[in-house]
Amino acid sequence: MSNSTTAQPGLKDRIVQPINQGLRKLPAWPLYIVGALPPVWLFIAGLTGNLGVDPVKAMEHQMGEWSLGLIIAGLCVTPLRRFAGINLLKFRRAIGLLAFFYILGHLLVWLILDVQIMSQIIADIIKRPYVTVGMGAFVLLIPLAITSNNWSIRKLGPRWRKLHKLVYLAAILGGIHYIMLVKGFQIEPLIYTGVILGLLALRLKGRAKAKGK
Repeated sequence: MSNSTTAQPGLKDRIVQPINQGLRKLPAWPLYIVGALPPVWLFIAGLTGNLGVDPVKAMEHQMGEWSLGLIIAGLCVTPLRRFAGINLLKFRRAIGLLAFFYILGHLLVWLILDVQIMSQIIADIIKRPYVTVGMGAFVLLIPLAITSNNWSIRKLGPRWRKLHKLVYLAAILGGIHYIMLVKGFQIEPLIYTGVILGLLALRLKGRAKAKGK
């Protein structure tokens, strides 16, 4: 009888392995189709009078909130892999691009349906701090969206990872934009911002732990 024993996977591995096996079989492209549905529904709801007395503001707010949710989802990918062992890396590009296009939709609702006057738009960007911060976050995300493809990854090499770290600053600015946007004390934007800061702190903790080994 052999004295060698085969290591048995722990409870975490027994739970995570089937999840990762199932995720490997799922393609990322359906996320784009699913992600396109909420804005379409929102636009139809606005046209049919199902968004209250100010449908433009409702669309603007909802698109911005969904954008932050998608940014948070993208920030969750690395901590989930590092601390829980769940690998969602193949979906991160789709999540990031959807977040960008939701932010673009949020911006277009404000530009085209809300303000409309170019001189007023420029004045708001300059004079209203919450607009300045939000626009800053959007500008930071433009090069990330443009380079979210395999060609850019090969072309930029190690610089690609450095460039895409701008998402951390954009996420923080997005949370600050939300806090500054609302009137009075509201808990929701604080929760969003707190989650963003918490996820970034987890990344720093994981990186420090990896360096310490």
